[in-house]
Amino acid sequence: MPGAGDSIGHLAWRLWPLLLALAMAVQAQTLEGQVVCVSDGDSLTLVDAAQQEHALRLAGIDAPERGQPFGTAARLALAQAVQGKAVRFEVQKRDRYGRAVGRLSVDDVDVGLRLVEQGLAWHYARYAHEQTETERQAYAEAELKARQAGMGLWSEPNPVAPWEWRARR
Repeated sequence: MPGAGDSIGHLAWRLWPLLLALAMAVQAQTLEGQVVCVSDGDSLTLVDAAQQEHALRLAGIDAPERGQPFGTAARLALAQAVQGKAVRFEVQKRDRYGRAVGRLSVDDVDVGLRLVEQGLAWHYARYAHEQTETERQAYAEAELKARQAGMGLWSEPNPVAPWEWRARR
């Protein structure tokens, strides 16, 4: 006759798919609302219908910092993309500062991808493994096209990636 430990182990094993689905549902969150503040080209604050503020960071990109060439242009482009519009933010994770990190869209347009296409952000290859294959490919292709066209920050002779700029400070 199996011991009590065997039946508990069997029960846990049977419940594992349910527990995993619940954990994923808790982690997967979609925020909808209006943007009330754009800090820089990849960070903003959203207010939802319950008037709760959410600090957000766009996944898949790294925009120039304030003080870097095209830092202001990136911030203004992000502000213009979301100004007065209903936005949708798909939370993927939280960063070390407590911000929700994820994909921002306006009218089903990926705002982060649009910034890369305009030459106002890098595809953040360090975190590309967190993107879907389709997103990874789209962001990489968008950066390559912007580079080849000399758009935005790629018009600079030697643009410095934000992660390198931050490391120097």
